[in-house]
Amino acid sequence: SAETIVDRAMELDHIGGTFGGNKKPAPFIQLCLKLLQIQPEKEIVVEFIKNEDFKYVRALGAFYMRMVGKPIDVYQYLEPLLNDYRKLRLITGNQMASHTKRDLKRPERMAWAGYTILYMDDFIDQLLTEDMVLDIALPTLPKRINLEDTGVLQP
Repeated sequence: SAETIVDRAMELDHIGGTFGGNKKPAPFIQLCLKLLQIQPEKEIVVEFIKNEDFKYVRALGAFYMRMVGKPIDVYQYLEPLLNDYRKLRLITGNQMASHTKRDLKRPERMAWAGYTILYMDDFIDQLLTEDMVLDIALPTLPKRINLEDTGVLQP
């Protein structure tokens, strides 16, 4: 249910698509898949996005909204997040991490799991402007200027 996903999302300490030599899915993407399976109401996803205490819950809600939301909702709920400048840890599969820092309790942090820093506003900007984010092909989002010209969005 959505409550258990919120609990799991509060435990996240990084975002990411796939990593490692065998392209293992990161926990962030696994939670996105679970959201796609249960299809929560829009209000629940909006609460994810409005959560200011847990940045990874907010990132999860924003990513899910970009995957399934209508273009008007995507712009309406994601653009205010461009003012959030918190750091996010992004797991990458193309960097070799130090063998001395292996965490055997968390296999996703093994040798092929390097991390980089990404800011929330950069992540939201990627969601609004790019078609491929975190190794996931997203639906095409119409340009904001086109929606403004048709009168759907306010300038």
